[in-house]
Amino acid sequence: MLRMLAVVAAVLVSHAVLADGPENRVREALAELAPNTPVSRVEQTPVEGLYAAVVGTEVYYVTADGQYLLQGELVDVAARRSLTEATRRELRLARLDELGEERMLIYAPDGEVRHEVTVFTDIDCPYCRKLHRHMDEYLARGIRVRYLLMPRAGRDSRSYDKAVWAWCADDPRAALTQAKAGEALDARTCDNPVDTHLEVAREFGVRGTPSLVTDDGRMVSGYKNPDQMERLLESDDAG
Repeated sequence: MLRMLAVVAAVLVSHAVLADGPENRVREALAELAPNTPVSRVEQTPVEGLYAAVVGTEVYYVTADGQYLLQGELVDVAARRSLTEATRRELRLARLDELGEERMLIYAPDGEVRHEVTVFTDIDCPYCRKLHRHMDEYLARGIRVRYLLMPRAGRDSRSYDKAVWAWCADDPRAALTQAKAGEALDARTCDNPVDTHLEVAREFGVRGTPSLVTDDGRMVSGYKNPDQMERLLESDDAG
């Protein structure tokens, strides 16, 4: 349903909007386009007469009269900062908090945690395996790594089975390391979050693995070696 919104650059709402107030008119306008897609919040932007509507982890802009909808980046030119990306970062972090760490596989440093990164990973992805081989180096730099399992081939695949088997093992972290090293795992079933991880990946627009969410909510694609990872997490990228 969100794909329908994505192709709309500007739309004139064909039905009369009866609700009072711009926020309600914005909600009504989006309901015309996507009746089953909930709008979590509507707020005024710094642009007079333009409102931001949050739908999942996406942001759309609607005029106060509910007649026009825009999708794209709202940029503060003076500050050289995307207001849209700032909202997306907030939404990503909130969604990961909602998911909860009890539904992640976490590798934590023994000492001080300086940074945290959430990684969408596929057991059979070569660059995911390469990243995992550096795990001790990430941890030594104080980087806490949280994994979400994203078998790119989907549910009916061997990669999906391996993700479930790793999660359901007696020691899931050790099992994931073994699987990423190409070692066979015992087939097991249990209550697991792999489907939920795939859903979150779709919400975030993840197309490949590894994909990273930094501790300030940035979304970054691709493998990062320990030096690159440290620089990425220590950089102050306002978006």
